[in-house]
Amino acid sequence: MNLENVLPGDIEKRSMEIIQEELGEIILDETKASIIKRVIHTSADFDYVRTLHFSPDAIDKALAALKNGATIITDTNMAKAGVNKIGLAKLGAKVECFMLDADVAATAKEKGCTRAAVCMEKACEVEGPVIIAVGNAPTALVRLNELIAEGKIKPELVIGVPVGFVNVVESKEIIMSSGVPYIVARGRKGGSNVAAAICNALIYKLAR
Repeated sequence: MNLENVLPGDIEKRSMEIIQEELGEIILDETKASIIKRVIHTSADFDYVRTLHFSPDAIDKALAALKNGATIITDTNMAKAGVNKIGLAKLGAKVECFMLDADVAATAKEKGCTRAAVCMEKACEVEGPVIIAVGNAPTALVRLNELIAEGKIKPELVIGVPVGFVNVVESKEIIMSSGVPYIVARGRKGGSNVAAAICNALIYKLAR
């Protein structure tokens, strides 16, 4: 077994070179390529070349929102932890997660629903442009779709990449028909790491 001798600072660069090599003859859309490659880099899963879908205005809307100090709302603290804070700070943007808030837990218990769904309700109170990044809870996407239809929130972008089996596929299809810009990983795959990777790929377009 021959190990590559790669300096710590060059590991990401070498990883991206390997990804490009393994893509072979697949040519990615130039505007989407860095996002798709970032997700592959995070997951080592080339299925995202096929399953990651973008609404026509998704990237432009997201970049404009970040330039205007958007708040990224995640459905897990894991996703929040994975978003690059240095890049956000350069843009005057921030990331929030309400999952551990006491009022969210109380409301979820009272309503008999998930805290993730209540987090979407709390997101309606956030001032300024909002990007919603869902990597875990399909219930968040379902409730978000309802809130969009009710005119209570209009995200600049919805990143819909929950992972799992119960209502995961369906919730992604629902949010794709909600009328707001989206980046969605169709099918069962996704996760908080994928949600954070997409956020970071967008941030890096502006702050790297």
